[in-house]
Amino acid sequence: MSEQNEQPENRLRRELPAEVPPVGPEPGETSGEKPGEPLTGRQRLVKGLWPPRFTRAQLIVAVLLFGLGFGLAVQVASNSDTDSALRGARQEDLVRILDELDSRTQRLEDEKQGLEKQRSELQSSSDQAAEARKQTAEKERQLGILAGTVAAQGPGITMTVADTKGTVKADMLLDAVQELRAAGAEAIQLNGVRVVANTYFSDSGNGVSVDGNKINAPYRFQVIGKPEDLEPALNIPGGVVQTLEKEQATVTVERSGKIVVDALRQAKQPDYARSSSQ
Repeated sequence: MSEQNEQPENRLRRELPAEVPPVGPEPGETSGEKPGEPLTGRQRLVKGLWPPRFTRAQLIVAVLLFGLGFGLAVQVASNSDTDSALRGARQEDLVRILDELDSRTQRLEDEKQGLEKQRSELQSSSDQAAEARKQTAEKERQLGILAGTVAAQGPGITMTVADTKGTVKADMLLDAVQELRAAGAEAIQLNGVRVVANTYFSDSGNGVSVDGNKINAPYRFQVIGKPEDLEPALNIPGGVVQTLEKEQATVTVERSGKIVVDALRQAKQPDYARSSSQ
């Protein structure tokens, strides 16, 4: 029989391609299901979840959430350590800490009252120009002491740190300076170097460099301020003295009615800042 006489349905069946057999698992893999059987709900769920598919946005969000969680965990751990230290402190240590907080509050209140007094004197003075000059001169003297361009003397303490093991580092001395400032220190001198607001510390061989000046142990702090505030601030639990003693350093603190801070710094003219009144 020729192709022309062949039935249409037979010719159509002969032209269709053979059915493609289902693709089975790769060698060494198991599909977990029999060929030809429909997938169950659990199998479809597993195939939808694994392997996981992440977009770039999801990865960024995940990293940010991880960082946030890590930061919160560190903060909680830090607070827990502080709370544990306070819970384990002796009663006299807790009283000392409270006294130090009260002293700082009182200093801030005294400063506020002093500023209010200056304002009242300036407003009530018959010669406001003369009063303004007087207050300006006094302010200049105070700023000179803070900037280290003027020598100062007054009551305070002397703290000596003997470091025979060479374990005291620059950051420990910086912590001592910050604690003294927080306790109301008005002028600080360390081994003949005046310590001011922009003073920097760095490790230098077996010693420490202060504003580029190499100093060696023993480290001698001469501090002007109220001795009743300065000494307790150094001796609080976990404070400067305790930290240095853990490093096998020996610390002695002595009160004095007269401390002389005579190391001076040269006044530096700012490169860019100018008075707004000019």
